[in-house]
Amino acid sequence: MHGLIGFLDVVINHEWLAKLPSRPECVSEERLHSAREFLFAALFASLAWLEWHGALVWWIVALFAGELLVSARDVVVEGDVRQLPASERFLHLFLFMNLGIMYTLTGQALLGWHALPTGLALVNHGWVSWILSALALGALGWALRDALAALRLAHKTAAVQG
Repeated sequence: MHGLIGFLDVVINHEWLAKLPSRPECVSEERLHSAREFLFAALFASLAWLEWHGALVWWIVALFAGELLVSARDVVVEGDVRQLPASERFLHLFLFMNLGIMYTLTGQALLGWHALPTGLALVNHGWVSWILSALALGALGWALRDALAALRLAHKTAAVQG
């Protein structure tokens, strides 16, 4: 669900309405979006086919903590740089609610996994594993796209200032 809501937010709000990749004042926001997309690519890929047992659960915790820090910073940067349309504020509400659900449900699994001996266990969640794999690839692709847009915007800003 989170991947679908995030995809809608990116396509409708970031690309279609705000046109972030073409706005030099949004370079910081593009960097943050790229970082978040890399984190979600790693999270989706990590959970698609593996269980992280024992001390390895901290990898998943680190990904969630990184996402929370990036999102907290993104809220501030977005508010400083541009006026968010109602559609974006609406989707952000659902993204944050869904993130809380993800933290809760994944946290329950992590508690159980932490009690097991440290190691990785291969799992097959059926179609869910395939969906998570597709979401990981999509998030990775978009992370690279946003990273390149941020680099392009930074160079454009530097050329204008220099």
